[in-house]
Amino acid sequence: MIRYALTCDKGHGFEGWFGSSADFEAQSESGLVTCPICGTASVNRALMAPALSTGRRKDKQRGLMMDQAQQVAISKIREMVSTIRANADDVGEKFPEEARKIHYGEVEARGLIGRATVEEARALIEEGIDVAPLPILPDEVN
Repeated sequence: MIRYALTCDKGHGFEGWFGSSADFEAQSESGLVTCPICGTASVNRALMAPALSTGRRKDKQRGLMMDQAQQVAISKIREMVSTIRANADDVGEKFPEEARKIHYGEVEARGLIGRATVEEARALIEEGIDVAPLPILPDEVN
C-alpha cells in the first residue's frame, strides 16, 4: 500500500491509501478520489518526504521489540497455527454453515478453518458451537 498526501483545488489537505501509483491515477481519472471536506474531485498528490525505515525501527513503531522469551512464544504460536492449518479443512466463507452441520450431526466431525464475520462468530457461540480466531502474528501484518 502507498500513502499519499493529497490536496484539492480549494487547498484542503488529506491523505489516501492506494495499492499502487497506477491505482491512484485510475481512481483519480474516474472521479473516485474526492476531498472529504468539500467533495471536489479535483485532487492532486502533494509533495511528501519518503518514509524510510529499517526493520528495527518498524518493530519499535509497532511495539514489537521482543525479548528472547517473547520470540520463543511467537515461534510456538506459529507452530501451533501451522499444525491447525495442516489438520483442518479450509472451507473459506462457508465456515459458519459447515460448523453448524458438524455441530448438529449432519456431517462427520472434522477440524475446520475458514472465515466468519464477527456477527456470524457470535451467532455460532450463542448456539453453543466452539469457535476461536487464529492469531495474526507480527510478520503477517502489512
